[in-house]
Amino acid sequence: MLIEIAHFLTILSTGLFFLCFIFSFLLSSNDTNVINLVSKTYSHSFLLFVLSFLIYVYLAVNDDFRVLYIAQHSNINLPIFYKISSIWSAHEGSMFLWIVFLTIWGAVYNFFTSNNQPLKAKTIGVISLTSVGFLLFLLLTSNPFEIILPIPPENGADINPVLQDPLLAIHPPMLYMGYVGFVIAFGQSIAFLVEGKSEIKWEKQVRFWSLIAWSFLTLGIALGSWWAYYELGWGGYWFWDPVENVALMPWLAATAFIHSLSVSSKSSILRIWTLLLSILVFSLSLFGAFIVRSGIIDSVHSFANDPERGLYLLAFIGFLVITSLLLFSYRFSILVSNKRITSLSKESFISINNILFGTLIFSTMLGVMYPLIYEFIYNQKISVGAPFYNAIFVPITLLACIFMYFSIDSKWQQKLKIDLFKNPSIISSVMAIMVVIFVKYKFLISDFWTLASIFIGMMIITRYIFVIFDYLVLKKFTNIYSITAHIGLGLLIIAIGLNNDLSKERALNIQINDSDFYNNYEFTFDNMKLVSGPNYDSVIADFIVKDKAGNEFMLSPEKRKYFVRGQITTETAIHVTPFKDIYMTIGDQLDDGSWIVNIQFNYFIRWIWFSAILMIISGIFLAYSLSRKRS
Repeated sequence: MLIEIAHFLTILSTGLFFLCFIFSFLLSSNDTNVINLVSKTYSHSFLLFVLSFLIYVYLAVNDDFRVLYIAQHSNINLPIFYKISSIWSAHEGSMFLWIVFLTIWGAVYNFFTSNNQPLKAKTIGVISLTSVGFLLFLLLTSNPFEIILPIPPENGADINPVLQDPLLAIHPPMLYMGYVGFVIAFGQSIAFLVEGKSEIKWEKQVRFWSLIAWSFLTLGIALGSWWAYYELGWGGYWFWDPVENVALMPWLAATAFIHSLSVSSKSSILRIWTLLLSILVFSLSLFGAFIVRSGIIDSVHSFANDPERGLYLLAFIGFLVITSLLLFSYRFSILVSNKRITSLSKESFISINNILFGTLIFSTMLGVMYPLIYEFIYNQKISVGAPFYNAIFVPITLLACIFMYFSIDSKWQQKLKIDLFKNPSIISSVMAIMVVIFVKYKFLISDFWTLASIFIGMMIITRYIFVIFDYLVLKKFTNIYSITAHIGLGLLIIAIGLNNDLSKERALNIQINDSDFYNNYEFTFDNMKLVSGPNYDSVIADFIVKDKAGNEFMLSPEKRKYFVRGQITTETAIHVTPFKDIYMTIGDQLDDGSWIVNIQFNYFIRWIWFSAILMIISGIFLAYSLSRKRS
């Protein structure tokens, strides 16, 4: 009975969301009574829909295998945590959660935005229409409320063992929160275009929401990268998988968007860029949903393989994007500013980086779509891998960082002036050169792009150290949160460069009680044991690792076989130090009784995620500071 109630509540909320859209666009948005009506209608719609989802969570926790989706993706022996996370482990449930987060963003915006805000009603209307489109997709093509009749199974089919990990249970919700969070920026930009009043400063209203959404998106990508590193067993943090790429494209657009917002919220300069990027960010988020859920590509991350679902998503996303662009073209005249960007000003550097970010987005889109187009024309499969993306991303990203570096000394609407004897940029450049020379001869690095990454990253970091000194000692005003985020970027490109150049790996064939040497470490196969888990059996290999100083530690990689699905997974063992990870996985046993063991030395890999943490924290605190100014 409860599943029928949840189903009915979702249908009812869909109708109310549609009414909310009708009220907001067909009635006067300047009438206080209309705004109150739209606000309350949305609130009631949201509460009904969230209640439906909470009922679904209750059914999953209590093993109601009468529900087809729960029976297919959960199991009676799972811990409660994984019974809940099983809801978003496959297509129907993850789409359910995706829409929940979409409506949550609308509800939070509705609650914290005053009814006096001129774009509130129509913004909620856009969010409501978007919610209706995806709710119809859920109900018509991806119904999670289907039941098994007449007799449900006694036990479930179990969640995919690869997904039985705490981090992966958290990663998708964070990613979804980032994806759909830009619906507020999208909704406000559409509301602004519909109103057609150039004096409305929608950019100031949307900057806070966009920073929070960007922080969630960054967190989601970072968590996915971390999970891939320690769970999949191949030691990498980014594979240039198509689904990874469709998460990267909104992040690139969002990064350009929040920088453009900082300009257009101060003046009308870059208003065209800002509004176009607000449409692009959300459009790319929707494109990601299409790629993941249409079955158009094969990926470890993709959910569905149903052409009907793909056609619906393509049609709805096409409707939103085309309508938005037509409205943008119609209102283009009110976006044009009489002000001109001063060359070598902060605005000019942001504009150049917008172009570079757009180039990266286009290149990524080309890498995702070209194999599909080629297969459609020639009926042959091809793949676009890391060499293509690295060849494009490395030089363009470093070029963007150089322009960002020069923007540190630039000012708004003033031409950059460089004093060769007094400017800290010269000092930071010299310091960066010294660091590059030291690293080159210390680690015997000869790759040009690695050295360029270290040089540019150190220039950014050292230059911002001078800015921080001025802030703390000379009391010069600066945006400390922006500084922290950009220091994180400098650290990121250094860490990636060193990780790619210094990391190494080797596969060993080793028997129990034998030892082998690699990279000045001795690896001794000490023991092999069998362990029973809650829903799997595990083989654990214990290795004693000794460095050249005689210090010892234990690494214990394992292989698991899950009872229900019979699937075998590899669990890594990682020894963490400040500058490198010693990463071990165990493979198959050979005929002579030895085991294949893969050992990797991954240098500076933790600094990659530390840099992401700096960016996330900076985004959150900057949003908080903006909210305090608004209040």
